[in-house]
Amino acid sequence: QVRVRRESKGRGGKVVTVVTGLPVTAAELKELCKGLKKRCGVGGAVKDAQLEIQGDQVETVCAWLVSQGFSAKRSGG
Repeated sequence: QVRVRRESKGRGGKVVTVVTGLPVTAAELKELCKGLKKRCGVGGAVKDAQLEIQGDQVETVCAWLVSQGFSAKRSGG
């Protein structure tokens, strides 16, 4: 199950969207990150087998992942 959540702890007040649980290899993770960054028009990174996209992009990321064939769900508040 792919989970998408908004996070700001330990980031100096900056908000990031974190995607966890993607069943793909490290190379595919980098490609997904590239596609997501392009779709949202923001920066991002792959850290500890999870994607981090800058800003509050939860809805956009969920919609894009579903269109790519993943069963993405929003988690957290």
